[in-house]
Amino acid sequence: MAFPTSVNDQITDAVTQANVKVVAEAPAMAAAGLYQTSAHSSGILMENAVAAQQAGSTLMQAVMTAAVKQLLKAGG
Repeated sequence: MAFPTSVNDQITDAVTQANVKVVAEAPAMAAAGLYQTSAHSSGILMENAVAAQQAGSTLMQAVMTAAVKQLLKAGG
């Protein structure tokens, strides 16, 4: 301590250690938040890709059905 106080030295040491612990953990917490955000964004990206593939497949089936219908009309 820089100057004497009426607070017990053990209390001030405990508070100081807690503050140092919080400051020391801040970069790790920030990195964890970044990784979690990146993982979530990648998950949404994959969900959108699957939805686009499903929409394309449905469209392809509709086009194929219309083409077969036209072929059957022309053949009859």
